Amino acid sequence: MAMPMSPTDAILTITLNPTIDLSNDVARIVPTHKMRARNQRQEVGGGGINVARVIAELGGEADVAVLSGGATGAILVDMLEALPLGLHVFPIKGAVRIAFMVHEDESGLEYRFVPDGPVVSPAEVEPVLHLIDKSKAPYVVASGSLPRGVSTDTYARMARHTVASGGRFVLDASGEALSAAIAEGGIYLFTPSLSELERLVGHGLDIEAAGAVAADLVARGVTRYVALTLGEEGALLVGPEGRLQMPAIQVKVVSAVGAGDSFVGAIVWALSKGQDIREAFRFGLAAGAAAVMTEGTELCRRADILKLYAEACAARHAEEAGAWLSAEV
Repeated sequence: MAMPMSPTDAILTITLNPTIDLSNDVARIVPTHKMRARNQRQEVGGGGINVARVIAELGGEADVAVLSGGATGAILVDMLEALPLGLHVFPIKGAVRIAFMVHEDESGLEYRFVPDGPVVSPAEVEPVLHLIDKSKAPYVVASGSLPRGVSTDTYARMARHTVASGGRFVLDASGEALSAAIAEGGIYLFTPSLSELERLVGHGLDIEAAGAVAADLVARGVTRYVALTLGEEGALLVGPEGRLQMPAIQVKVVSAVGAGDSFVGAIVWALSKGQDIREAFRFGLAAGAAAVMTEGTELCRRADILKLYAEACAARHAEEAGAWLSAEV
C-alpha cells in the first residue's frame, strides 16, 4: 500500500503524462518477422514518478501526483500503491499510455517507443495546482512531457503556485512547456540535457556556449541553479556562486533509461537533507552513473550510488565530503 507521508517532509513530484514501461530483450531486430522477446520487465514510468522512486530508494519521503485513467490507469495505480510513496491520483477520461523498450543482444543497442498518451483537458489538470497550493513540500519537482490538450504554460503556473506556497520548484522538461516556464521564471533548479538546452535556444552549443546560456538564465533570475547533463562529458552546475564542471563517472553502460531522472532525484534528495548544491550535484552524478548500470527500465540502486559517490569522493577529501552520508543514509 502507498504510505502516508508528512506534508512538511515529503518532496512532491508531478507526473502529468505517466507511462507503464515495458522492456524486453531480443536476439536481433528484423522487419516483418516475429521476434521472440525475453526477460519482460514492467515498471511505472514518467519523469516525476521516476524521480520519486529514486528518492524512496535513497530512504527519503516522496509524494507522487499523477493523472490516471482507463484500464491501463488502474494497472498504473495498482503498481504505484505497491511502492513506498505517498500517492495523489487525479482521474482523467483518457487511458494511461504504454511505452516499451527493446534491447538487441546482437548490437547492444536499445530502441525506445514512447506514444503521445491521452488528450487531457485543462480542467483535469486544475486539481494538481490546488494540491500544490495546499502542499507544504519543501521541493516540488515537475518532470516529463505535458499531455496533449494541456496548456503549454502549465509548468510556468506550477512554478508560480510553488513559490506562493513557500516551496522550491525543480523543472525537468523540454519543448514549448520549457520555453513557457523559462519566460515565467520562479524556478529554483533547472535540469536540462545539452540537447534540451540546444532546442531551447534553437542552435547547437559546445560546453562553453552552453555554460554561457545557463549563466544568462541565472543572471536574469529565471532560475537559481542550472544542472546541465553533458552525456559522456559529465555535467555542469551553474549558479550565483559560479560554475562547477564534473567529468562523467566511468561505469559499464547497460541501459541509459532513467539516468536523467536518477540525477534529478538524487540531487533533490540531497538538498532536502540540507546538503549544499555542489555536494548534491556530485551525488546526482553518482546516481546517474548508477542508473546506466541497470537493465531495461530499472532505475539506480542505493548501494551502487553510495559506492560510486564514495569512490568519487576518495580523490578529494573523502572523509570531509562524505561524512553527511553516514548520518543520513
